[in-house]
Amino acid sequence: MASAGGASVLVLLGPTATGKTAVSVEVARRLDGEIISADSRAFFAGLDIVTAKPTVGERGGIPHHLIGSVPIDRPYDAMAFRRDVERFVPEIVSRGRVPLLVGGGTLYLGAVLRGIFEGPAKDPEFRDATADLPSKVLFDRLRDVDPDAASGIHPNDRLRIVRALEVYEATGKPISRWQTEASPLPYDLAVFGLKRERADHRAAIAARVRAMVERGLVDEVDRLRKAGLSEDAQAYRTIGIPEVVAHLEGRSTEGEMEARIIRQTWSLARRQAAWFRRDRDVIWLEASGRTVEDLARAIITHWEERFG
Repeated sequence: MASAGGASVLVLLGPTATGKTAVSVEVARRLDGEIISADSRAFFAGLDIVTAKPTVGERGGIPHHLIGSVPIDRPYDAMAFRRDVERFVPEIVSRGRVPLLVGGGTLYLGAVLRGIFEGPAKDPEFRDATADLPSKVLFDRLRDVDPDAASGIHPNDRLRIVRALEVYEATGKPISRWQTEASPLPYDLAVFGLKRERADHRAAIAARVRAMVERGLVDEVDRLRKAGLSEDAQAYRTIGIPEVVAHLEGRSTEGEMEARIIRQTWSLARRQAAWFRRDRDVIWLEASGRTVEDLARAIITHWEERFG
């Protein structure tokens, strides 16, 4: 991929709970890098425990950009992310450091790695006409007209479902086809991915969710609700928040809440893995049974072979 201004960017992606945070910090430490977060929910301020946002200690003194940068009542989309990446990469390079783009947000990574289709403006009439239709009806419609787009969208993600249908109705062409015609950012990208063996990955997700509960997940969500986080906010759709709210309202026990979060997180990881498998340029590394240092060495070896 041709570069813009000589910018070379190291990308570390993969499904949730594969160990990207620790590995990226070690790689950044060895390469004198700075990390741009591509975690679709860590962008929101206040969503710390529920997004397993790296603590100051876990960041190891490495600059992290975009974490906690968006108020919880504001939206943040892939186009805004792409613009932020275009702003941060030259700044990091100007400091003589290596930009690392790290995360599992498929929509946001896609805006950089595959390009993004800005599309027609919102259509109020279409949105009014679909407002009372159940999400399942809309999702089934999307699977009929654009199965590729549907495969990367959760059946309950009404916002993205409606947008994909809106684009199809306005242009007569599936949004997935528009997206394939978009242009990636013109950087030299070295893309690495972490994956885990199935049983190990499921165990890692369960352990993460248990740790989140022990760190105070329920109290955090309760504080966010009291601070004004509503169901209409994009941040509310973060896995863990609706499940905790159900528990706070007496509709589930703590054990049921935890089990639901684990189930939803595993479903997310599977969708992420399916999306990432479409990209043939990813250098995949098996994380199960390997140390952070070993994985970081492997990534840096590939990086130095390519960029010296």
